[in-house]
Amino acid sequence: MRSSVEIYDLATRRTRVIFQTTQLVEAPNWTPDGLHLIVNGDGLLYRLAVEGADTLEPIDTGFAVGCNNDHGISPDGRSLVISDKTEYGKSCIYTLPVGGGVPLQVTAQMPSYWHGWSPDGQTLAYCGIRNDEFDIYTISVDGEPETRLTFGEGRNDGPDFSADGQWIYFNSSRTGLMQIWRMHCDGSALQQLTDDNYGNWFAHPSPDGEKVVLISYDPDVFDHPRDKQVRIRLMKPDGSDLETLFELFGGQGSINVPSWSPDGRAFAFVRYFPEQATHA
Repeated sequence: MRSSVEIYDLATRRTRVIFQTTQLVEAPNWTPDGLHLIVNGDGLLYRLAVEGADTLEPIDTGFAVGCNNDHGISPDGRSLVISDKTEYGKSCIYTLPVGGGVPLQVTAQMPSYWHGWSPDGQTLAYCGIRNDEFDIYTISVDGEPETRLTFGEGRNDGPDFSADGQWIYFNSSRTGLMQIWRMHCDGSALQQLTDDNYGNWFAHPSPDGEKVVLISYDPDVFDHPRDKQVRIRLMKPDGSDLETLFELFGGQGSINVPSWSPDGRAFAFVRYFPEQATHA
């Protein structure tokens, strides 16, 4: 076994396994109808039933066969956004119909890694690497010129919108260890929300606006690698009441992208098993 796709229920505080595979899969997105998850693996996207899943259903992404784990679903459930390197050799952001189809290029500058879709469906937030600086950018879904929101103060990554569209949550190393921050969608009103001895990444606000889930690494771990002992943590939108829900063997691919259920009562994640287990 390599990957275990699981769901954590906030009311019961229990986890249930919905699918396990010897394949490496990552980054579950929950569809707005609550019936499926979208995951990636081997450069492709797959649809996975939340109930009774016994197989991964491939999604046609056209020429884009180098998809990474930065993908998502539009608020209206009609479109997918992917980050793929097939065409240019660097991660580029595209959109396509949720059922599959021909990708339409959004970002002209690369590398670009998608992370958040605004609640009104008009704007994408992403991490762009420009001149070796990792910063937060936004762009319209139609591909207008990108807007830069951070300016090289440390490494900035993982932007995601609050449910009311007023904030962008992201992680930044500007004060040392990676911590969670938020700012208004024009880059103003910057606030640091976590300040502890963990490397905190990928904060995802819930659809009900009441909480934020994130993943935390030990302080000596650089970047956000896979196959590490990590913590899934929960806090209020202002950063208060931060708590650890559980620990797992995971990391990169566990919750890189928004994975909340539509009602905000649960979230999906991926647990990993050591690679050597697949050869046992």
